[in-house]
Formats: sequence, C-alpha cells, structure tokens
Amino acid sequence: MRNRGVTAAALVLAVLLGVLYWSNRHKPADTGGLSPLPSPTEPAPNILTLNEGDINRIELKRKEGEQIVLARDSSGKWSITAPQAMAADDSVVSGMVSTLSSFSSDRLVEEKAASLDKYGLTAPRLEVTVIDKNNAAHRVLIGDDTPTGNGAYARLDGDPRVFTIANFNKTTIDKTLDDLRDKRLITATADKVTRFELTANQQTIEFSRDKEQWQILKPRPLRADGTVVDQLLRKVVEARMEPNTAADETKAIGDNKASDNKGEESNKSDAASKAAAAFSAGTLVATAKLTTDSGTQQLEVRKHKDEYYAKSSVTDGVFKIASDLGQSLDKKLDDFRDKKVFDFGFNDPAKIEIHDGSKTYFLTKSGEDWWSADGKKFDPSGAESLVGKLRDLTATDFADSGFGAAALEITVTSADGKHVEKISLAKGPKNTIARREGDASLYLLDANVIADLQKLASDLKPAASGGK
Repeated sequence: MRNRGVTAAALVLAVLLGVLYWSNRHKPADTGGLSPLPSPTEPAPNILTLNEGDINRIELKRKEGEQIVLARDSSGKWSITAPQAMAADDSVVSGMVSTLSSFSSDRLVEEKAASLDKYGLTAPRLEVTVIDKNNAAHRVLIGDDTPTGNGAYARLDGDPRVFTIANFNKTTIDKTLDDLRDKRLITATADKVTRFELTANQQTIEFSRDKEQWQILKPRPLRADGTVVDQLLRKVVEARMEPNTAADETKAIGDNKASDNKGEESNKSDAASKAAAAFSAGTLVATAKLTTDSGTQQLEVRKHKDEYYAKSSVTDGVFKIASDLGQSLDKKLDDFRDKKVFDFGFNDPAKIEIHDGSKTYFLTKSGEDWWSADGKKFDPSGAESLVGKLRDLTATDFADSGFGAAALEITVTSADGKHVEKISLAKGPKNTIARREGDASLYLLDANVIADLQKLASDLKPAASGGK
C-alpha cells in the first residue's frame, strides 16, 4: 500500500513538471507592441459616447478628397452646408449619427501609443469632428486598415489610446458627398399629390384626385384607371439620381483644394459634363408635374441612345436615371383610361335591374342572398355568375361613335344606394358597344357579351328551398 502511494505521488509530480516544461517552451508570441485581444467577458471600450440628440454638426475631412459639413437645424432636420448647400439623405445621416453617438471599438491596441505612424494616425485618412449642443468638439481619427483588412485603426483626439474598429463602423461614417446628398429628384410624397400632369407623345394628360379617386381632366374629362395612375406616380416620386452624374458637382467647391484632390474632382466634372451633354442632345420623353398643397414640382426626362437623363425643379443639375422610369413615362391617354364598364368592383351591388326588350329582371341583395322583385330567393350560383359577368366587363378599346339601338339596358346600384350606374349595350359590326350614362366615350367589348348576359339572366332560378 505504501509503495502504491509513493508511485502515485511520483506520477503527479511528473505531470506537473511536464506542464511547467511545456509552458516555458510555448510562451505567448510577441504582439509587436499590440495588446492581446480582450477576453470574451471583457467588452471592448467605446471610443466615443454621446447622446444622439446632442449631436448638431458633423465635419468630415479626408486626407485625400472632399471636405463635408453636415448641420442639424432647430427642427432636427439634417442638411449639407459644405462644400455647398444641399439636402441630405436622412437615412444615411441617421446611420452615421447613430454610429458616432456610441462609437465602439473592436479591441484596445495600446493604452498609450509611443508612435502613431505605424497606425496611420499621424496623418489620418479621415477625421470626423462631432460637435454637440454645448459646442464641444470631439474629433475621431481613422488611420490605416488592419493587416487582416477586417477593420482600421482609430483614436479619439486627446486620448492616448489606439483602437481597432470594425469595417461596418468605418463604412458607416466614411461617406462621400454623393453618399450623403438627398438623391431624390422629387421630394413630394405620393399620397399628398392632388394633381398630376404628364406631357408625353405630344399630348398633355392631367389627372386630379378627389379623396382616393383619380379622374382625367385633360384632354377631356374621362374615367381614370387609378391603379395605373398610382403606379406611375410612385415611380416618379421614387426617382433617384444615379452616382457620378450630378452636373452641380461641376460647380467650384473651393479655391484651396489640395493638389491630390484634383483628379477626383476632375472625374466628377467629366461625368457631370457628359450627363449634361447627353440630356441636351437627347430626345424628350416626358415632362411630369406634381402638385401638392406645398406647390408644384417638375421632372423632365430625355433619352440619349439607350440611357435616360432627368432634370428636376427640386435640385440643380442633370442626372442619369433608371431606364424603367423613362420607359414607364412613355404612355398615351388610353393607357390611363378605366376600361372597366362598371365601378362597383369587388363589393357586390345592392340592386341590379336588366331590361332585355320586353323582359325585365330585378335582383336585390340582402345579407348573403339575392332576391327577386316578387320576394323569391334566387339560386346563389346563378345570381353570382351574373354579378361576376357584369363586374368583369372590360373594354378592349374605345370609340367616339357607332352606338346603335340598345339591346340591353342595365342599372346597378351600389355603395348603400349612393352610386348608380346605367349602362346600355348595343351590337356593333364586330364588337359589343357599351355606353355609360353621362360618359361620351364608348367601350368596345367582346362580340358575345350581349348573348352571354341574356343567357345568364334567363337562367336565373329560385333557390332549391323555394322559400324566404
């Protein structure tokens, strides 16, 4: 027993000596003066901590490139004040403010750096000065990228510590003028537009909105397809300038530019000049005017070769735009007309009255059931088939004349009795022709429409129960 205890003790001692030997042979590698990564339980410190609402001004100064100043007014709205005054992109600036207010590091590199040169912080690539409501300035310096390329070195001016920051934090604040400017060509919102004018294909079409209903006013009063008008309106208000085409970038940005900035500014000027020249040489596609309570905004679109360019009343300059917007503006009057013969849409009408020569059919809706004039409930499948056919009547084209003797006259009452539509149907040489009361236009329908409606009406039968 005693020998066993001695043997066990010897084994434990051998293991401990082995661990000590391995530890001495595998010391931590030299970090080159960089602090080791913080432990998982030790959060990386923030470089800068401020309240978002206290940030009133941001200045971006690059070692190479433009210098930009952003300022927030008393209402809380951000704008670009230098190199020239222009509106700012709210979403981009908001992301920048949010990041700077709690500017986090990935890790602490040195508590007190003896030299900033090796981090690129003696002459930093980017300086971001944040000015708060007390007019105190906080200057964040961004230096070289880290060897792995996953981040960059950074420090707060006046703080001896050097940190690394993640790439996403760097890219959120490292923005150009093109990144920060408001890229909208129309600042009106679609739901606030009450009048919309489109000049295209040598014709001006004017739409007016009463509540949620669009109507064509010019070239003459016509029913409008609200879905088509809304789709085009949304495309216009969502129009954005594409990068490097702003003609206003050609304006002088300052007389004291560093020589290494000239190439960048020259490229912008060249791109802007090309956009302006393409617009000038292009063919006019359309002019859109949008009117709200705040005034009227205009967008003029031209096509040069296979590309589209726009000039807006909202901002100076000429801009390249997406092709789908230019193509969407190339429309004619009939593209916007409501081709549905009836307005009642997806809601069932309350009453239907059909006159077919000497025959008359009355249908009244009560709850889920359809009733005849003499108080008999109709078979639901027949009644719904007739209602569905009326709902689906859609013109394939329009005409201004050619309506003969009416073969069918149909009156539909909907919207709790507030909306009454009277339609007459006549046989044409190749089509059925529909005429709405109070509408000078004629709707050309499939040739079989009259026969189909006559059959559906004559096939109406009482419900199987036969009672009320």
